Amino acid sequence: MMSRARSALPGMAIAVLLASPGLAFAEPANRTPTPIATPPAPIVKAAAPAQAKSAKAAEILTDSPAASSAARTWRQTGMASWYGGSRWHGKLTASGVRYDQNQLTAAHATLPIGTKVRVQLEGSDRSVVVVINDRPGTRRRIIDLSRQAAAELGILTQGIAVVTLAAL
Repeated sequence: MMSRARSALPGMAIAVLLASPGLAFAEPANRTPTPIATPPAPIVKAAAPAQAKSAKAAEILTDSPAASSAARTWRQTGMASWYGGSRWHGKLTASGVRYDQNQLTAAHATLPIGTKVRVQLEGSDRSVVVVINDRPGTRRRIIDLSRQAAAELGILTQGIAVVTLAAL
């Protein structure tokens, strides 16, 4: 009898811990991004000509021997979303400035803070130039646009869209 009670105790302890209301795994509502002292340099990879023709490739570079021209031909295609509203408006961004949802700004995981990027809506002639001033909260999308940038692209109601980024 004694050994049965001891073997059931660890299972009961785990069940009690999992059922505890204080152990929720939700993201805090007041999370502010931590400023990055020195943003990482973008990773530029030379793509083979056969890979550069793929429209679905995450990063597409044209063949160019010079690093400066390779930086000008940098492209990235993927899903974009937008963020704004009272939850984010006025909070500090990774660049140290306050987020203004009415400015043409965006969050990108690897591009240096201050980089200007043209965001082209896939299958459309709509585009907008944004300044990278923040880091995204998720890596599922390639860019998080400000509310104003999303409005100019016409993606406010759908929330997400396929875009192509081009360095300026």
